[in-house]
Amino acid sequence: MYDELAEVTVAEIWAGVDIAETHHHTVVINAEGERLLSRRILNDETELLALIGEVLALSDDVLWAVDLNHGGAALLIGLLIAHDQPVAHLTGLAVHRAAATYRGEGKTDAKDAFVIADQARVRRDVGMLRPGDEIAVDLRTLTTRRLDLVFDRTRQINRRRAQLREIFPALERSLDLTNKGPVMLLTGHQTPAAIRRTDTRRIETWLKNRQVKGAAALARTAVEAAQDQHTALPGEQLAAAMVVRLATGVMALDDEITELDALIETRFPQQPESRGCRARPTKPARRSTLPKASMSPPVAAMNSAPSLASIPGRLRITSACGLVAARSAQVAADAEEERGKATQAGSPRPRPPTRQRSVGDVP
Repeated sequence: MYDELAEVTVAEIWAGVDIAETHHHTVVINAEGERLLSRRILNDETELLALIGEVLALSDDVLWAVDLNHGGAALLIGLLIAHDQPVAHLTGLAVHRAAATYRGEGKTDAKDAFVIADQARVRRDVGMLRPGDEIAVDLRTLTTRRLDLVFDRTRQINRRRAQLREIFPALERSLDLTNKGPVMLLTGHQTPAAIRRTDTRRIETWLKNRQVKGAAALARTAVEAAQDQHTALPGEQLAAAMVVRLATGVMALDDEITELDALIETRFPQQPESRGCRARPTKPARRSTLPKASMSPPVAAMNSAPSLASIPGRLRITSACGLVAARSAQVAADAEEERGKATQAGSPRPRPPTRQRSVGDVP
């Protein structure tokens, strides 16, 4: 779903929905903030359609508001848009901060739903949702899956490193276990004794048969590490088997990540905003796709540079910020003091300090 900033016309009633995994809570209020309906409903098409009908029976002029624009909210938002109902989106952070200003310290789904509805009633800058196009949804699915795989790969690499360190620390210390060559080596050779028996030439041939670059240097490194350890540690055989499993798992993850990258490269250019999202033509699409797929508003909906910068979190700190002003003044004072000392000593004047880049500056 997209989230487009727009002026919201004043409705007659407001329906706030606190989104959860299996059940949502809906609260409907009028212009005075009085509750007209409060109900917990199952995330099911039949029940959601019944809810929509019940709310429309109260008034045809209703503004719906949700605190999530994807995931568990997708079915509800899809039904509302299919019935030509306006849907506003309030971020979870905005709802959390607003809830602190309401009476009562308890946190319930009903209270959150009321806060969502009331904020939609009093605010005029909420984002209005519109249907997401197929390509954007596909990109979000692909980038989410790719991110999961990258996290899994990192965990397996760290676990394999720890496992190898328990039986063969010299080899673990000598290899970069994030590269393809060392990973391939570990699928066939894990213990010092086995590597010494195999010798450098045979390991090099084994690696070359598997299209590993730098096979000769890698084989020499492995044999040199094996020469440094002649003690077989307890549990070596089982630990070596675990290293093989972990190395094989990392290679499988690499293959799937490569496949996802190809799918992303195919779909990304089909987006109208794809050319503007790439910093340079040679930049991989996956680096531009993650912020593009995860952001709510389309680029066309951004009415200012700060609005666009806020999507990936690159907000510029204005000069009105007290912290920035104080820091700039201190930097200028320190530079002036250094110039004075250098002049008195007759030494070359120091170079002026490099401008401090603010959070929103693009390198």
